[in-house]
Amino acid sequence: LSGLDPAQPYFQGTPTEVRLDKSDADFVDIIHTDSAPTIPNLGFGISPAIGHIDFYPNGGKQMPGCGKNPVSQIVDLDGIWEGTRDFVACNHLRSYKYYSDSIIYPDGFLGYPCASYDLFQKGNCFPCPEEGCPNMGHYADKFKDKIKGNLLKLYLNTGEAKDFPLWRYKVTVTLSGRSKVKGYVNVALYGSGGNTRQYQITKGTLKPDNTYTAYIDADVNVGKVTKVKFLWNNNWINPTFPKLGAATITVEAGQNR
Repeated sequence: LSGLDPAQPYFQGTPTEVRLDKSDADFVDIIHTDSAPTIPNLGFGISPAIGHIDFYPNGGKQMPGCGKNPVSQIVDLDGIWEGTRDFVACNHLRSYKYYSDSIIYPDGFLGYPCASYDLFQKGNCFPCPEEGCPNMGHYADKFKDKIKGNLLKLYLNTGEAKDFPLWRYKVTVTLSGRSKVKGYVNVALYGSGGNTRQYQITKGTLKPDNTYTAYIDADVNVGKVTKVKFLWNNNWINPTFPKLGAATITVEAGQNR
C-alpha cells in the first residue's frame, strides 16, 4: 500500500484504525510532501512516520518549485487548471508526481536512512548502507525483505520540475598549486549514463594541498564515471596569474558506494 502524502487534518494523532498505518497491509510505504503543521502552514499531509518505510523528499515539508509566484504557477506549462490546483496545494500534489516519475526511473529516488533531513543534507547518512537504499515510489516494495529496524525514515532531494529524480554523489577535491587564492571550484561528472552540469564544490580561500568535499544531487545517473571536469576561477583579474589544479578528485556514488 503506497500512501501519497496521507491527510493530516482529522487524521494526525488519531488511533491506527482511523488512519493509514503499517498494520493495514504486508508492506506500507509513505511519501510525505506537505507535512508542515496545518496551522499556520496549511500543511495537508501527516508528519509522523506511519508506514514500514517513510520517505521525506526535500525534508517532507516544502517542495522545490512550489515557491514560484502565483501568476507563473497558475499559467503553468500544464495549463491553467493544473496550475491553479498546484498553486493551492502544490506540496501536497507533488507526492503523486514523484510517484508517476518513479515508474519511469526504476533506479531513481533513492531514500537514505537518516535521523533527520539536516543530517542528510550535511552528508552524515551517505552512502547507502550495505543492504542498499529503497527507491521512493513504485519500486519501494523491492526493499520489503531488507527492513531491519522498526522505524525507517528516509531522506532525499528532488528536482524543481519534471523530471524529478536526482542522484547523490560525494565529490572530494584535493588542490595543487603554489599559493592560496580566493575563488571557487566547480566540478562536472561524465559517465556511461550521461554528463552533469558544473557543481560548485567550494568557494572562498582555496589552499593548495587542502581537501574540499561537497554532496551533489545530479539530475542524471552518471553510471560508470569516465571523466571529471575541474574548473576554478577567482572572478577578477589577478596580476600574479595564480595557477591552481586538482591533485586528486574522488567521486563516490551513494547507491553502490
